[in-house]
Amino acid sequence: MATLCRPAVSVPEHVITMEETLELARSRHAGHPQLSLALRLMENTGVRTRHLVQPLAATLAHPGFEARNRVYAAEAKARVPLVVRRALEDSELRAAEIDMIIYVSCTGFMMPSLTAWLINTMGFPSRTRQMPIAQLGCAAGGAAINRAHDFCTAYPQANALIVACEFCSLCYQPTDTSIGSLLSNGLFGDGMAAAVVRGTGGHGIRLERNGSYLIPGTEDWIAYDVRATGFHFLLDKRVPGTMEPLAPVLRSLADEHGWDASDLDFYIVHAGGPRILDDLSTFLHVRPEAFRHSRATLTEYGNIASAVVLDALRRLFDEGGAADQARGLLAGFGPGITAEMALGRWSRTPGRSQRSLNDEVKPPA
Repeated sequence: MATLCRPAVSVPEHVITMEETLELARSRHAGHPQLSLALRLMENTGVRTRHLVQPLAATLAHPGFEARNRVYAAEAKARVPLVVRRALEDSELRAAEIDMIIYVSCTGFMMPSLTAWLINTMGFPSRTRQMPIAQLGCAAGGAAINRAHDFCTAYPQANALIVACEFCSLCYQPTDTSIGSLLSNGLFGDGMAAAVVRGTGGHGIRLERNGSYLIPGTEDWIAYDVRATGFHFLLDKRVPGTMEPLAPVLRSLADEHGWDASDLDFYIVHAGGPRILDDLSTFLHVRPEAFRHSRATLTEYGNIASAVVLDALRRLFDEGGAADQARGLLAGFGPGITAEMALGRWSRTPGRSQRSLNDEVKPPA
């Protein structure tokens, strides 16, 4: 059974506090008719600090989409290998034992994907499958877990590496002054994460079931308007209320598995904002403390898009994990509006794959 091992997470060294964010908004948008509303919304996110891939002055400048995308590629190559190496160590695997790399990001563009560069520079086999996911936004962290689960279910001796790299600050658009844009300027942060899903062995969450769901008619609620200046983030005011229709979907997935979504041992969910967590607590009848790891990610790092789910899971590992066979739910939410959901049990049984490089039990090439 596929096991999601401990994620490795890294955030850049440049930090901006909420106090600094609010002061910037006041100075740069002094005449905005809804400035007081924007400031109140930013304060209510619960974000206290965010990390930026560039110094603040460079973040606020806009040298053009081409220059920003070059920064994205260079910084990804400089920073991602660290989390990849740590994730491999935590899974007790070598690069040569990875059969698929799933790379998720919605904040820059590369073709070929960073997966090709990782294979060529970090010792992954040339036969390694590549699965870049670029357009699921914050839901992509959950989608990556689910696609890795599917792959390792199909090929039980295989292993998949998940990599999430999000430099949300590179999408800052100084001319966008809608309330949704101003809110996003105080919500999103930069971060990278990696985790291995092992087909056999390993210690972490034994994945048992996954599912996807798209709320009909909401495809324009979270979107990019792609212009010459890059990605312009569009956020509909109805997005915070999406947990009301999605909570029954989470409950249904658990019901199909014979579990009660209100009575699980741990919950790892994407924290797009505090209302997401508050509403899940209400509609799933789960105590607020159950979402403490997601809330901690939001407070310390902001919304780091697809990397949120992996960071929240990392915090559960750091806390000591859960009891053996404890039942849990993982979920990511993003554009569509899309939910990517998974159920699994905590496994404290460590294991080391005995597969050698010459092992014949592999996915067909």
